[in-house]
Amino acid sequence: MRVIQFREALREAMSEEMRRDKNVYLMGEEVAEYNGAYKVSQGMLDEFGPERVIDTPIAELGFTGIAVGSAMNGLRPIVEFMTWNFAILAADQIINSAAKMLQMSGGQYSVPIVFRGGNGTAGQLAATHSQSFEAFYAHVPGLKVLTPSNPYDAKGLLKAAIRDNDPVVFLESEKMYGDKGEVPEGEYIIPIGQAKVKRTGADVTIVSFGKIIKIVDEAADALAAEGIHVEVIDLRTIRPWDEKTVIESVKKTNRLLIVEESWPVASIASEITFRVQRMAFDYLDAPIRRLMQSDTPFPFSTSLIEAALPNTGDVVRVVKELMYK
Repeated sequence: MRVIQFREALREAMSEEMRRDKNVYLMGEEVAEYNGAYKVSQGMLDEFGPERVIDTPIAELGFTGIAVGSAMNGLRPIVEFMTWNFAILAADQIINSAAKMLQMSGGQYSVPIVFRGGNGTAGQLAATHSQSFEAFYAHVPGLKVLTPSNPYDAKGLLKAAIRDNDPVVFLESEKMYGDKGEVPEGEYIIPIGQAKVKRTGADVTIVSFGKIIKIVDEAADALAAEGIHVEVIDLRTIRPWDEKTVIESVKKTNRLLIVEESWPVASIASEITFRVQRMAFDYLDAPIRRLMQSDTPFPFSTSLIEAALPNTGDVVRVVKELMYK
């Protein structure tokens, strides 16, 4: 195992797939000459040339439409958005074209495309640059939605996404690109739709995904020091999500907490809660709980940012409440 950065894991995934398949190409703002806004595509222009690493204007709707059309005609584009906040402008192509084309064409046109870029909060970027889009895109039939929490998963999931014949929304985080983790030298793929049990325990199941799972890990360590052992599940795939793994864990622990870096209304936590109460209601010894971002536009003030997001102490407190401690 090597230790590499999150951005390097993404770069390796794209480069390996571009070497394997000449139909794979990368396009987006600053991906070529500038080596990517977050240096994810560093060196790729030198290796693959301007026909396969393509700088675009600041016109998300336009270049996303071009990419969708090229996917319908046999290519396999990777579209990088500098941030998913900007991709709101491209949502028409993602939702109305990419997601629906297979059904609307009666199976004649598939759209093998990956839309990827920075998602969620990243410090003092204020409300319009701090949004989490997992639930937004998971609402749409025809899209697959992935959100890795570490370099190992980032590489394995991105390679799976590039090879998939359906459109994939791949949500990263600006605050994770410098994170380091172990990644093997050899080829590996992480199947889409398969959650990971990061930590086993018998007291409470905690389900989370993306960068906020770091808070869950810190809380799990603090709870273990007090003799409380939580089971931590990283969903990795938001749509389709691994219902079986979550249900089996809840049947063991009889308690569930969902931690999500997004607004509470119509959230991923809401969907998980519904499914678990439907499939495992008789196993629950306490009401399902969730910790979410505050139901407000994200603040700029550092003190308000701290208040808006779940923290380690919140997770510890709610776990103890679930256990009636």
